[in-house]
Amino acid sequence: MEEKNEEIEKIQKLLKEKKLNELRKVINNLNSVDISVILEELSEEIDKENLLIAFRILTKEKAGEVFSYFSTEMQEKLIQNLTDTELKNVINELYMDDKVDLLEEMPSDVVERILKNVKSTDRETINELLKYPEDSAGSIMTTEFVDLKEDMTVEEALKRIKQIGLEKETIYYCYVLSRSRKLSGIIDLKRLVITEDTEIIKNIMETNVIKVTTLEDKEEVAKVFNKYNFLALPVVDKEDKLVGIVTIDDAMDVMQDEATEDLEKMAAMSPKEDSYFATSVFKHAKNRIVWLLILMLSATITGGIITKYEDAFAAIPILVSFIPMIMDTGGNCGSQSSTLIIRGLATDEIKIKDIFKVIWKEIRVAIIVGIILAFANAISVVLQHKSIMLATTLGITLILTVILSKLIGCCLPLLAKKLKLDPALMAAPLITTIVDTCSILIYFNIATLIML
Repeated sequence: MEEKNEEIEKIQKLLKEKKLNELRKVINNLNSVDISVILEELSEEIDKENLLIAFRILTKEKAGEVFSYFSTEMQEKLIQNLTDTELKNVINELYMDDKVDLLEEMPSDVVERILKNVKSTDRETINELLKYPEDSAGSIMTTEFVDLKEDMTVEEALKRIKQIGLEKETIYYCYVLSRSRKLSGIIDLKRLVITEDTEIIKNIMETNVIKVTTLEDKEEVAKVFNKYNFLALPVVDKEDKLVGIVTIDDAMDVMQDEATEDLEKMAAMSPKEDSYFATSVFKHAKNRIVWLLILMLSATITGGIITKYEDAFAAIPILVSFIPMIMDTGGNCGSQSSTLIIRGLATDEIKIKDIFKVIWKEIRVAIIVGIILAFANAISVVLQHKSIMLATTLGITLILTVILSKLIGCCLPLLAKKLKLDPALMAAPLITTIVDTCSILIYFNIATLIML
């Protein structure tokens, strides 16, 4: 962290003193990701002119890489200030999937300017990629891959990789196509390098190819990467012709986006696409208020139940003091179970068919946890209040509440999955509200039976 701050200060100083030759050496020796982070941080401290100077002294290749790592806001700011020639150079250095992502993120006036500076051949490919649904494999794939022919020798294959490799997003996997461009097999660079030059590709390629279709959900594509530890995954059309590949960096972006979306839903917020600071205060409020209203109004049910048992309060006032403990314990237990089940569903460890196995496991966990909590609470109650009946009431309530809350916590996400809803919707806030109502009903019914 200190090293990064030193680099920022050094670049800032060189910019201020206009020592551009020294700045060029310093900045071009840094990693592209680090440069993007440094320039984003500096954009808040230096003027537009100095920011453009820092970007313009990057090499052509480095400028394209750095630009691809910038936030959408930073990219838009640069596009509006670069000349057409500079913009064309930057765009041409981007891989096809990055160009598509850029166009999807920018406002219409900026899109027009970008398209004006894109090569006509690229424009056709971009238009094709933009036709795929937003959540599909086609929307995140790139068309820049190494393709080989079945009858090539290893020597010919390596020669082709050397010729076109620099323009491709990855060369580690090479895709073997038939004459009709159907995917026949796959071969990795390591295998090519260690095989005799005269060997025919068809004889050494892997024919059992794991692939996805253009319309496959991108979340499912990310799961394939997670399962097989791929660096790239071929994407075919309905005729089994290879049309592109999804690379690991795009799969990781999907995983991050899905995880963020699930966390927002689990916190009872509407998912948002922009970053925290890029989202306006009004939009933040809008994303949060709907669920807060629903949860607030649903909590009035709990208040109604408590009102119904006013006679029990009047007879034994001490009962009221344990309401928060009962409700919090139930809510926490339900949240624990729902979090584990949602995580299991996301990683495909848990399937809908496993519901009875999950229920049986959670019941056993709940019994153990409930007994321990009840015993600990009973000791505390007896020592403080000298009441065996109150300790018994709370003990039974805790055991039943823990069992019920864990059952609710594990079943609701599975039910949501069955109904083709997002399991993350059935998370902490919603489950806590349901469990609160159930735990109060259990508490006062048991208290009425034992203590009144």
